[in-house]
Amino acid sequence: MEAIDTYVVHSTQATATRTRIQPVILAGGSGTRLWPLSREQMPKPLIAGLIDDSTLLGATAARLAGIESRGPQLSPEIMVVCGQAHAEVTARLLRNGGHNPRLLLEPCARNTAPALTAAALDIAAIDPHTVIVAMPADHAITNIAAFQHAVATAAAHADQGAIVTLGIVPTGPEPSYGYIGLGTSLDSASTRRLDGFVEKPSREVAEAYVTSGNYWWNSGIFVVRADVWLSLVGRLHPQTFMACQLAHANAAQLPDGLLLDASAFSACHAESIDYAVMEQLGDTPAAVVPLDAGWCDLGAWDAIWQRLPRDAADNAARGQVLLEGARATLAHATSRLVVCVGTRNLAVVETPDAVLVADMAHVQDVKAAVEKIRAQSRTEASTHRRVDRPWGSFESIDQGERFQVKRLVVEPGARLSLQMHHHRAEHWIVVRGTARVTRGEESFLLSENQSTYIPLGIPHRLENPGKTTLEIIEVQSGSYLREDDIVRFDDVYGRTGTTR
Repeated sequence: MEAIDTYVVHSTQATATRTRIQPVILAGGSGTRLWPLSREQMPKPLIAGLIDDSTLLGATAARLAGIESRGPQLSPEIMVVCGQAHAEVTARLLRNGGHNPRLLLEPCARNTAPALTAAALDIAAIDPHTVIVAMPADHAITNIAAFQHAVATAAAHADQGAIVTLGIVPTGPEPSYGYIGLGTSLDSASTRRLDGFVEKPSREVAEAYVTSGNYWWNSGIFVVRADVWLSLVGRLHPQTFMACQLAHANAAQLPDGLLLDASAFSACHAESIDYAVMEQLGDTPAAVVPLDAGWCDLGAWDAIWQRLPRDAADNAARGQVLLEGARATLAHATSRLVVCVGTRNLAVVETPDAVLVADMAHVQDVKAAVEKIRAQSRTEASTHRRVDRPWGSFESIDQGERFQVKRLVVEPGARLSLQMHHHRAEHWIVVRGTARVTRGEESFLLSENQSTYIPLGIPHRLENPGKTTLEIIEVQSGSYLREDDIVRFDDVYGRTGTTR
């Protein structure tokens, strides 16, 4: 308990320097309500094309750029807490957007309270008085200037030891949101004392809250000093605090951050920030800053529909879509033409391997449908046909009994792991570029239109020695063709387990 007591002492101290803020993006969820576009291995923050051509992660990372003009000092790093499986894609997206990523990788899902605690421990090791701006990765915000103004206001209060959330004036009784009770005013910016926090009330209670005018929606964006948060968690949940502390202390160093220790982190109670802390604040100073910035939580397809431009009949469309006599329809196509005739209040979402047709009134039930798909051991619950890897990507083209055809794209200078398979052989055909093939004791080059055969049980590796993209058609044959039939001997990306 000595470490907890240390943070309690720190939390009473005020910083005399310019407020330093550290963005922390919480991106550990799977977003199953946006299936089939969002999957376990490719969650919604990493998907381009939901609202526009950018990703939600990229938009979230860029949201605080330029806030220095409003007073706070912005950290040069973007910290993201996400699952280990999404590390490579997350880091690549951030770097491509001009950001300096620092990843905290969760070996298992434990919800947002442990995620923020691990982030706070990492931040406090440098400066415990740093103000954390914790942001979910699945929000849309249209007015960036208003958002930055609200964050700067919140940071000023957080710098004095308060825990602050951003509040949204409700437009209706939404039972899927948390509600914040409003107390007295704290400043001229309409900041209010936080007088109670209620997570997802019943519709009847939500209606009463909205009618009273004394409650705002909780945006899920929290602003708090690292030491203050650690003090709260240490007091309210000492087991989780110590588990996170051990997970951080024993974390594995990676090029872009840390992989938290699995045995320690798994001991954390899986609780949200709302349940674990916000509903149990007691005498802790807490405030809510109003946010009027076109905020939207993109949690389900009805939210996507509301956010997209709509025609005179309230239809929203992305991709190759034809609408005839449709009303209040969301149509999203990714790989082929989708035609909606006479549809009413429907979400129609097409991907190469799955199609969703859902009544808008029941889009929250998509999560339950995905659980049934997962219970049937179908891959559509977790992966797309196209899967990103640190070396490039692969895409399933066709499959049948005892065979599967894939398209592999290997980036210049990249290489797959040295591996072998117990149950399948592979044929490789070069479509574009030059391949260096390791097969047993052999090493040789293949150019366009050339091919080779990898027998079952033979160690092998594929790499791209050239300066242009390498494309391979891979034909697998055997009794078992899933990705977990891999024995890895060496990997330049430091991966272990059963992925290419």
